[in-house]
Amino acid sequence: MTTNGKFGGYGGQFVPETLMQELHEIETTYLKLREDPKFQRELHDLLDNYANRPSLLYHAQHMKEKLGGAQIYFKREDLNHTGAHKINNVLGQALVARYMGKRKLIAETGAGQHGVATATVAALLGMDCEIYMGKEDTERQRLNVFRMELLGAQVHAVTNGSMVLKDAVNAAMQAWVADVTDAFYVLGSAVGPHPFPMMVRDFQSVISIEAKQQILEATGKLPDAVVACVGGGSNAIGSFASFLDDETVQLIGCEAAGKGVHTQQQAATITNGTDGIFHGMKSKFLQNPAGQIDEVYSISAGLDYPGIGPEHAALSQSGRAQYVPITDDEAVQAFEFIARTEGIIAAIESSHAVAYVEKLAPTMRSDQTIICTLSGRGDKDVAAIARYKGVKIDE
Repeated sequence: MTTNGKFGGYGGQFVPETLMQELHEIETTYLKLREDPKFQRELHDLLDNYANRPSLLYHAQHMKEKLGGAQIYFKREDLNHTGAHKINNVLGQALVARYMGKRKLIAETGAGQHGVATATVAALLGMDCEIYMGKEDTERQRLNVFRMELLGAQVHAVTNGSMVLKDAVNAAMQAWVADVTDAFYVLGSAVGPHPFPMMVRDFQSVISIEAKQQILEATGKLPDAVVACVGGGSNAIGSFASFLDDETVQLIGCEAAGKGVHTQQQAATITNGTDGIFHGMKSKFLQNPAGQIDEVYSISAGLDYPGIGPEHAALSQSGRAQYVPITDDEAVQAFEFIARTEGIIAAIESSHAVAYVEKLAPTMRSDQTIICTLSGRGDKDVAAIARYKGVKIDE
């Protein structure tokens, strides 16, 4: 980040005047807490003793044997409490909210993992919780909706627009504006107006801080590549953060190509997006020539977002990170491959990254290494994969 919430020419604050004072208070509070030893002790105590950190760095030797080429390591965020990397960021933002005297957490969710993490932490801290989720996603992820309700959250099914993640973000922002005195908007991805992309990056950077230490202990050197899936980009920016200054490490984000980047059913923002302003930030978005945001599609509810976090847009523009499209078919194949080869049922989001590892590893030497982040577990996606393959199961 440079200054004023900008990443190169991306980022910023494009919100109604009513939110500017609130964003300023969040930024001021967070920058103070970031240097506060008491806040850091409380956060890291929760990460270690509640979220179950550090997460495992697993050497996938069976995949290496099948694919040849580079050594493959999986950063197992799927083993965190609530089953995804989302808990890292939610714990941080919820503590900021409590320090600000807020009594309610508002959040949006796509695949449901951020909603489950927010509902979990709200229960832990004794706060009210409201979750906004596109109606189509509530039907794709009914188990996660029920988990949120069990944890005491009120889940709102959003019926506007295409009824997916972007519409949930719209609804959550509107609810926040209407209740800004009591509520804190826990943004789940590295998107939105400053300071959210900065906070999400900082709270998720624990992934790469741990991974760097773990790979140095395992191999004595830095990895040659770090691979992670990208929707808005919280998992990827957390996986990249500690390696940004290590120029020998390739950083690769895998975005959802859906039915193919040359079709209308895709969400490949870096591949096909153009500069624009949406959800309070300047970044790259899939939009028509008139600037209207396109509807997007992916088999993964967590990746079908029409934009990408501003830091990713800047990293792509500078060439520091590379972004590649992965289709539904490739992700489903990878979902099955890692399950049968390593005994890991990974989230369909993460399977987009695994699919690229399958392409990349054979092109590298056996003394080179890849770290691939498994952002979440795939229990929630088993029914969706079965439907995709035409298999009838009792959900």
